[in-house]
Amino acid sequence: MRMFSIGLAALGMGLALPAAVAAQDLIGGYVAYIGEDDLYNSSGARLSEPWQVLRQDRANFHRFGISQNGDEWDPFFGDANNRAAMEQMVIDGGVSSAARRLLLQGGATVYVNIWGNGGVGRYVEVEVTR
Repeated sequence: MRMFSIGLAALGMGLALPAAVAAQDLIGGYVAYIGEDDLYNSSGARLSEPWQVLRQDRANFHRFGISQNGDEWDPFFGDANNRAAMEQMVIDGGVSSAARRLLLQGGATVYVNIWGNGGVGRYVEVEVTR
């Protein structure tokens, strides 16, 4: 009977893991063109990480009113606290080396999907094209 209980518990845990991953909802998304203004922070320093560029793009759009043709509004990064979470969200979502290179060069279009639950972002998926 004990082996049956252990096997049942293991099966239950195995089924719970995909359910937890599947619990993430698409809570927003946007398209943006990464222009020259997005490659520098507010102090004029050149940005060197993808999450910095993405965060600056959203701060430029939502806070400073700076946008390029093709920039879209998003329902999430208008909040400064959500922009502050951008680094971890990019790390958790991952960015390919090719996307990283294009993003840091600028002159590229980004497609960002924001995943989470209960209005809390957990990670972003980032696709970059030129």
